[in-house]
Amino acid sequence: FREAATATYRFLGDRGHALPSFEAYYRRQFRAVRWAYLWAKLRRREFDSLALLGRFCRDIGANLDQAALLELAWLWYAPLTRRCSVEDDLPDTLDRLRRSGFQLAIVSNTFIAPKVHDRHLADVHLLRFFPVRVYSSELGYRKPDARIYQTALDRLGVSASDALFVGDLMKTDIIGARRLGMPTVLKQPWGTARRHRLADFVIRRLADLPDVIAKLQREIPRPIERIEVARFPVTSI
Repeated sequence: FREAATATYRFLGDRGHALPSFEAYYRRQFRAVRWAYLWAKLRRREFDSLALLGRFCRDIGANLDQAALLELAWLWYAPLTRRCSVEDDLPDTLDRLRRSGFQLAIVSNTFIAPKVHDRHLADVHLLRFFPVRVYSSELGYRKPDARIYQTALDRLGVSASDALFVGDLMKTDIIGARRLGMPTVLKQPWGTARRHRLADFVIRRLADLPDVIAKLQREIPRPIERIEVARFPVTSI
């Protein structure tokens, strides 16, 4: 967070905005985010960090246009991009699924602005695989709220029973998806790859997903036509 505050402080200063001391700026911003996060958890809703940053800038007298605000939001998020990785064979796996006729969607609990996540996905060459992306910061509610899953299903034009949900958290991913009737896959990097008491399948890497789909298609009379990948694919896949 301090790294993000340093980058955004420099950005605002370079644009000529009068700013408080860095420590005052840092503490004020940190408190604002922590309070917004706590309040969102209590309300079981989501907040949008872009709107929060906009209010914060106005409070300190730094009025930004939308383009500058988005750049500020990116700088605020960018330190996380340097602390995450993509599975080496992930693009090949996603390309294989897409060439097999599947559509991929992201359903993510995040207070980061959608355009910031999309920029990250584009930077790591994954955006093209996900025509549908549903972020809780966009909708205002989080998994396991049924509405966030249903929004993705509606955008794909498919029923829950014809989708496959892949996630790494039981409470927010697997349980919520099961409530809507979706088959589920739990991703556990250190798991035993055995059947789970709640998830229909368990995988260690997304490269295992095509084999799971083939097995599931043998067990059901009609093929799966859509796949939803839970969370943000750079940080959790």
